[in-house]
Amino acid sequence: MLLIAAGSVTAALVVHANDESNFHEMQQDEATRSARQAEAVASLSVGQLASASAFVQAEGTFSEHEFDVVAKPLLEEGVLSGAAYIPRVAASQRAAFERRYGAPIFEKGPKGPRRAPRRSVYFPIAYAVSQHGSAAPVGYDFTADPGRAPFLRRARDEGQAVATPSVQLLIGGLGINVYRPVYRDGAQTATVAQRRRALVGFVAGAFRIKDLAHAALSAVPHAVSVQLRLGGGSVVGAQGQLEDPDSAPVHIADRTWLLVVRDPNRPSVSLPLALAVIGIAMAALLGALILVWSRNERMEELQREASEDPLTGLKNRRRFEEDLQLAMARARRERTTGALLMLDLDHFKQVNDTYGHPAGDRLIVEVADVLRRRGRASDSLARLGGDEFAVVLPRCTPVEALLAAEGIADAIREHQPPGEEIEPVTACIGVAMFGDHARSSIASVVSEADSAMYAAKDSGRDAIRVFDPLAIREDAPPSN
Repeated sequence: MLLIAAGSVTAALVVHANDESNFHEMQQDEATRSARQAEAVASLSVGQLASASAFVQAEGTFSEHEFDVVAKPLLEEGVLSGAAYIPRVAASQRAAFERRYGAPIFEKGPKGPRRAPRRSVYFPIAYAVSQHGSAAPVGYDFTADPGRAPFLRRARDEGQAVATPSVQLLIGGLGINVYRPVYRDGAQTATVAQRRRALVGFVAGAFRIKDLAHAALSAVPHAVSVQLRLGGGSVVGAQGQLEDPDSAPVHIADRTWLLVVRDPNRPSVSLPLALAVIGIAMAALLGALILVWSRNERMEELQREASEDPLTGLKNRRRFEEDLQLAMARARRERTTGALLMLDLDHFKQVNDTYGHPAGDRLIVEVADVLRRRGRASDSLARLGGDEFAVVLPRCTPVEALLAAEGIADAIREHQPPGEEIEPVTACIGVAMFGDHARSSIASVVSEADSAMYAAKDSGRDAIRVFDPLAIREDAPPSN
C-alpha cells in the first residue's frame, strides 16, 4: 500500500510541474491509473467469498457455532458488516427447516412481516452474523424480494459472486450485498442447467456504503466536491450535478463505482491530487477486503501464526480446542463417534538435562513428523506444550482409535533421532471417545483423555490406556 500511495502522490506532483498544455491529458492519465490500482485490488477481493463457501460446500450440513467459527473472523477486519448462509429449501423441506432453526420462513408484506406462501422452493436465511450485533433475521425468504432475488438467480446461473445495486440492508443502513453460490460438492457445474441442479445455497456478504466511502471522503479537503456514483446516481457525497468534474471507474464485484471529483478553487492542482488521494484511500480500503475474502499469502500467514505451534507447525492449543469442538458437534449431528488421543513422551526431561534444550527441541519436531506420517487427512494434530501432543480422530470407532494409538506408539518407539546419541523414546497415550452421549463442553473429553494418559504413565510408561466411565482399564499395551 505504501508503494501505491507513493506512486499516486508522485504522479500528482509531476502533473503540477508540467506546463498548462499537458495538464488535462496527464490529469486524466492519473485518474485512470488511480482507478486501475483500486480496480486491481477489488478484483481480488469482493469477487471471491472463497473460504466461507468452500466450508459450506465441504461440510454439507453444519451448526450455528460452526458457521460462527468461519464467519466471525471475516467481520473483525471492520470492512464486512455482515455475513449469512442462505440454503435452498424445497417445499417438502420447509417444515424441517422451521423446526431446526426455530423460525418460520417469512417475507415482507404491505403491513410488515408475514408467513411466506407455499412455493416450490425457498431461499431463507439459516445463519447470520453481524459486526454490530443486528444480524439479519433467520427465516427471511429472498425468493420474493425484488431487490435481491434477481441477483441470487444471476449468481446461481453465472457461478460467480454477484453484487446488488445500493439497497437498504437487512442489518440496517444503505449498502450492497454480494452473493456467492454454493454447489453440491463434486457436482458438475459446466453449464447453466448443471449449476441450477447442483445449487445448495448462497453465502452472502453485506457492506455498508458509509463504511466503504469513509476512508476516501475523509482524505479529501473540505473544499473539494466528491461523489461516489453507482448506476448513474449519487450514492454518497455531494448532491446534484457537479460542473466540469473529472471521474474514473472503480469495479467492485460485477458493479462499477464512479469516482467524481471537482475542486472549485484550484482545479489545475488539486483535482489530480484529490484523485490520487482518493485512489490511495480506495486502494487501502479495498486492500482490507483482500484480507477478508481472499486466501492471499498474508492472510494465510496471519492465520498460521494464530493457530500453529511455532516449533513444530502443528496446531496450537486454541486451534486444537476449536477442532475438537467441531468434531464433537459433527459426531452428535451424524450420530457417529470420534476419539481424542493425549500423548506425552516418557522421560523427556532427561533428554533436555542430558543433551540440552536444542536437542530436545529437535526431538519434539521429529515426533511431530511421526504424527504427520501416521495421521489421516481428516485428523487434527496439535502440540499442547512441552512434550505433550493431542490427536483428534473424527469419524472413528473405539477399535479404530485403539489401532491408531498403537500405530503411533510403535512409530515413536521405532524412530531413531538422526545425528544424536539419544536413545529411542517412548510415549504414553490416553484415549477418550466422544459422540456416544451428549457432553456440555470439551472439558470432559479432555479430562478423560488426560486421566487415561496419566494412568498409562502410572503403569510404568510406554503404554496405552482407554478411558472407561466406570474404571480406567488397560485395553491393549503396545507390543515390544
